[in-house]
Amino acid sequence: MENENFETFAIRTQTERTQFDEHSTPLYLTSSFIFEDAEDMRASFAEEKSKNLYSRFSNPNVTEFTDKIVKMEGAEAGYAFATGMAAIYSTFATLLNAGDHIVSCQSVFGSTHTLFTKYFPKWNIETTYFKAEDSENVENYIRPNTKILYLETPTNPAIEILDLEYFGQIAKKHNLIFIVDNCFATPYLQQPIKYGADLVVHSATKLIDGQGRVLGGVAVGREDLIREIYLFARNTGPAMSPFNAWVLSKSLETLAIRVERHCENAFKVAEFLENHPNVELVKYPFLKSHPSYEIAKKQMKLGGNVVAFEIKGGIEGGRNFLDKIKMCSLSANLGDTRTIVTHPASTTHSKLSDEERNEVGITAGLVRCSVGLENVDDIIADLKQALG
Repeated sequence: MENENFETFAIRTQTERTQFDEHSTPLYLTSSFIFEDAEDMRASFAEEKSKNLYSRFSNPNVTEFTDKIVKMEGAEAGYAFATGMAAIYSTFATLLNAGDHIVSCQSVFGSTHTLFTKYFPKWNIETTYFKAEDSENVENYIRPNTKILYLETPTNPAIEILDLEYFGQIAKKHNLIFIVDNCFATPYLQQPIKYGADLVVHSATKLIDGQGRVLGGVAVGREDLIREIYLFARNTGPAMSPFNAWVLSKSLETLAIRVERHCENAFKVAEFLENHPNVELVKYPFLKSHPSYEIAKKQMKLGGNVVAFEIKGGIEGGRNFLDKIKMCSLSANLGDTRTIVTHPASTTHSKLSDEERNEVGITAGLVRCSVGLENVDDIIADLKQALG
């Protein structure tokens, strides 16, 4: 990163001012851009000069947002997408060919899992999963045709922590493209590129927006890889809208201060839950009881805003807990100003068998709590009354 501090460039990275000398970046709601003459147009399309051509390719608002994430992650380049899943799919679709192989941590976002198991096999692309607790044996899963090593940390929803430095060394040794979904940590808490990641992807819909307003995704990393991702996206069309980019760029101005408070609240919630008689287990990276506490302390600035806990009573215990919640929201999102609770076994993963759920770390009574920015005493009071 540059000499500027994180908070400073999050606020001061802006597009060039127009003739109106605006203080805050304007919204560029335009599908296309004009050229001075035939030569200007030729040179622009030949990429002999850097110029916006069409908002599916680039737009000032989208560029500003992307530039901020690139700086925050210590990357070389980036491209922003309509959603987090558009970023993940486009990244894989760009880099993989028929016959290639992925090695991935088993605990991944549900839609990513669906890509790996339902869609990529159509193109003869296989995925081998390893469990977080089996990380030391990951080299056993690497084949001659393995191209990508992929993981999330912290994982969703089991809040497992994987050692980025260790996996960065494995990827380098085997000449693999190392991709990290950094959504739960945000670039404020963790920069995987420091530990050897080639690419970092985000769902900007979560903490980067932070207020549950817009969808967005972004991939940043090595310039040569981003160039290929850009060309794929330019031709397939998953571009981020200028309005969403404008919203997200403004959100980044407060990312540091928001995430600090999210983490402060989450730690207090995790401590409360750890001492509650109706809670069997709590997973939060900065609790000393977390099995990967030392790794989390090494690679994360703070523990993030998501707490996972096992409620007594299994699936019915989880359902009863949701029914008793009063203030906290029941929603599929996370990383919002509002605290959100979900019970995967009875909702998002209800169609899976017990065995399939356990394979991805989703036990019957697991509750995921995305801790918001309300007064922490009010969050705890609601959780307390719902736990009974």
